[in-house]
Amino acid sequence: MLLISTYVGLSSIEGLGVFADEFVPRGTLIWLYNPKFDILVGDTDVDALPPHMQNYIARYSYPHLERPGFRVIDVDNGKYMNHSRTPNTDFRLFDRGFALTDIAQGDEITCNYREFDPAFVDFGTVAFAEPADLPVLGPPAI
Repeated sequence: MLLISTYVGLSSIEGLGVFADEFVPRGTLIWLYNPKFDILVGDTDVDALPPHMQNYIARYSYPHLERPGFRVIDVDNGKYMNHSRTPNTDFRLFDRGFALTDIAQGDEITCNYREFDPAFVDFGTVAFAEPADLPVLGPPAI
């Protein structure tokens, strides 16, 4: 569940994207897994759906890393977060995401899909940093 104010708009990356509706300082917890807003769907349930819904789930979900055989679908604007090789968020902890940089109001919020989907194949052929090569952020020191 997104913990910051966002909106959906046209993305220069792909179709629609999610954009910050407020300034978000680096290190801010921006997303937290919440089973009331992040729905689990079993792979067998997906297989029983009509093809157009299977395509929807394939596009807007990701594997639950702690429950094999299940996918997570965000109910909020998080499902429109686009992939970037240089994301402004850090999602290497499965149940939470942080702002990796300051995110200005109006900036698109991006993530590296490989941080939470090991099977993701990048959209291009240009190499980029592996998630393990990046520092893990936590809440800012108080």
